[in-house]
Amino acid sequence: MSNSNLPRQVRSVLEASPDALPLQELLTLVDNFVLECTSPESEALLFHLEDLQNIHHEVFDHSSLYQTEVFLAVLYHLNPILPPTLIISWFDIVFRPALREPKLPTSSVKHAKELVVAALQKTEEVYEQKVKEFRRRLMDLYLLDAFNEGSGADVLEWAELNEEQRNKRSHWKRNLEDILLKFGAKRPEDLMTEVHIHFETPDSRLQLLMFLNVYISDPSFTISSNVLATHPLTRSILRSLMLDTSSTVCTTGLALLVKLLPLYAVHARPSLKSILGELFAVLSRILVWKERPPARFPESTYEPLDQSFEQELERERNRLMTIPIRPDFQWRRLELTFDATTSLPPPLRPYFTILYYLYPSNVLKFLSSPAQYLVNLPLPSPYTLDWSEALPQDEIRRRSERLLREHVCHPLLVWRDAAAELSENEFWEKYTASRITSEASMLDVRNSALGLQLHDRSIQDKVEVAHDDGLPAHLISPIDTTNEKATIALQDMIDMTVALKSNLDVEIIHPESQWPYSLFAFPPRLANRENLEKEIPSHIVQIISGLQRELLLLRNELNSELWLSRENVQHIGRLYQDRIIAKHAEAERQGLYNKLRNYRARVVALEKELYEHKQQASSAKNKYAEWNNELQKKLKELRDEKKAWVNEEAKLRKAEKEVKALFDAQGKLLADAQNQVFLLQTQKKETQHKVDRLHDYERQIEQHIKMQRLWDDDFAMFNERKEQMDVMRSQYQQMKMQVESHQRAQIELESSARAQRLRIQVLEAQLAQAQTAHHSHRRKHLAETEVTSLIAEKTALLNTNKRLKDQNNELKDEVEELRAMVEILKAQHSGHKGLISSPRASPVQSSLHSES
Repeated sequence: MSNSNLPRQVRSVLEASPDALPLQELLTLVDNFVLECTSPESEALLFHLEDLQNIHHEVFDHSSLYQTEVFLAVLYHLNPILPPTLIISWFDIVFRPALREPKLPTSSVKHAKELVVAALQKTEEVYEQKVKEFRRRLMDLYLLDAFNEGSGADVLEWAELNEEQRNKRSHWKRNLEDILLKFGAKRPEDLMTEVHIHFETPDSRLQLLMFLNVYISDPSFTISSNVLATHPLTRSILRSLMLDTSSTVCTTGLALLVKLLPLYAVHARPSLKSILGELFAVLSRILVWKERPPARFPESTYEPLDQSFEQELERERNRLMTIPIRPDFQWRRLELTFDATTSLPPPLRPYFTILYYLYPSNVLKFLSSPAQYLVNLPLPSPYTLDWSEALPQDEIRRRSERLLREHVCHPLLVWRDAAAELSENEFWEKYTASRITSEASMLDVRNSALGLQLHDRSIQDKVEVAHDDGLPAHLISPIDTTNEKATIALQDMIDMTVALKSNLDVEIIHPESQWPYSLFAFPPRLANRENLEKEIPSHIVQIISGLQRELLLLRNELNSELWLSRENVQHIGRLYQDRIIAKHAEAERQGLYNKLRNYRARVVALEKELYEHKQQASSAKNKYAEWNNELQKKLKELRDEKKAWVNEEAKLRKAEKEVKALFDAQGKLLADAQNQVFLLQTQKKETQHKVDRLHDYERQIEQHIKMQRLWDDDFAMFNERKEQMDVMRSQYQQMKMQVESHQRAQIELESSARAQRLRIQVLEAQLAQAQTAHHSHRRKHLAETEVTSLIAEKTALLNTNKRLKDQNNELKDEVEELRAMVEILKAQHSGHKGLISSPRASPVQSSLHSES
């Protein structure tokens, strides 16, 4: 059948048409279609998905369990190619009603869960944001839409529901929890991230801790424990135990830590050491936790007290709970979860036992000086005060005395101190979590005493206990509620508690489908907390709150007991296996001992028989030696005679062989010599021209060597000439610079001479004027003197000018000589210069050419 008819076949099956295929054939057709689709983005898949959506809108009836079963089966078989966006878009209209329906078959519910889990696991970038939103929405549904045992409104609403509605709500919560657990088993880090995000909301912490208790109790969590150890969720849980004031939340958190610490010890030892300070801080806080009374209600008969006085009394009673939190921690504290009942301190004994087992020396060191230990770690205080101011150290030491008396002395205390415990390898590094849990519980005095009693009990007592199953069941007497005062026997209360906490089968007679309505004297469906407090009597609120808290604690304790039982069973199985192996080893050892004893007896018998055989062999050997000596004498005579004959024959044969060998050797040597002579002559003829050529090459090489030497001498001479030319060039440059300086000096002298000539002309003109003028005798005498000085100065200037002209002429001559020398050097330089210039005829070659 073609896969193009797949939507039509699905429609016909949903409509239950007469020509519809059976469900198994339809699912086979869907599987074939899945195999043909290459990718989730193929056109055929998109076309069929649109048809499937149309079929859902047109045909699908949510009230029909059959259609729901068929539709979920088809979607489950299409799961490998379904995009997660389709599952997310159909969650409210298909999967959510299916997960709420208790009458739906188990296989269909499983299909719905698997589809939702598959959508949660998608990691493609295209769907990443939508998948994250879907994960957050599922967590919100689990926290807000499912039944919450810690919410008073949910409990009251639960009391009003009928059996069918309760089944739906229970089924819805159980399925949501299963989906989250399966998702956490495959993607633990993503689930822990969502829990960590919602853990910031105080009202959700109790429900999240209960979910984590269930999650951690699952056997598949063991491989994911190292992920939680390094996740910020662990720090948030520890911070909740250090800062929140709800005893129910702290009780649940402590039970969670008791389960986690053995797993951390096995799978995440470094992370366990890193949070050791927080664990001790939690221990100190629980040690000083005190009981708190319930809140007052308007119907209370007690006189109202001053609010400030009550706050002051609470601060004195539980000082550590009232210290403000540091602002940089950004932590919203959770107050009382059930304020209508007495808040008892969380049970500390199991938590102390596991800590004492893992790090006994550090526990004792912490209890002796709590504040100093936390400061030395160092661990910052989450409060606005330091550890020394926040922790009541004397009270911690006083309250820890009872815990220490209730535990036996740890055997490792005599081997290690606190520093060695943190620096060296732990003694439990190769233990399993079940062994750590079981051995830690044996440190408790009660468990240790019970273990000793069971160990000392005889086999007959065990047989008697085993036959006690036929005893009649013990009925607890009912409580008469018709009178104003109820009478309850203390023994009945003890029997009830022991029966509930033991593993006995407790049969409940006359079970009630819902809580008695006589317990609730108030109108149903209250709107909010204020209406609850106004309309419900205070004693009813206290009863409900107490029952709620007791129910949560009992469930938490049941979960812890089941987990502890499972770990003990694993440890017992391991011990039983070790015991069986020891028994088998003992039986095998006994069998080997028996075989060894038999082998020793056989060895003694064989040694005796061997001794007898040795004596017989010795006598036979002596007789054989005598007979052998006689034969040896006869044989020696015969051998000597034969030896003489053989020696003579050998000498003759040897002489003959030597002569033949000599002749053969001489013939071979002669033939070899002839062949060698012939080969040498042939080779000489073949290589004669080569020898002649080699002689020619040797002569040429000698000539070339001589030429090379001459060439090297010429190069040395050329290099010397080059150095001389460089020196002359530098001298030429110096002389050129001198000439230029002399020229500049001559120009300056000529300019000064011109100036002097002008001055002489001026003086001559002045002298002419002085001669023509008729002045007094004194002035005439002065003029003559001045003229005389001017004439002398003129004469000196003319002499200087002549001298400079002579020097200039001499310099010009020198310049001309230098230019001539430069021309000569240029001519020489333009001749032959090393390898760059044209080749120069060697005198040797010229002589050789002339001779030829």
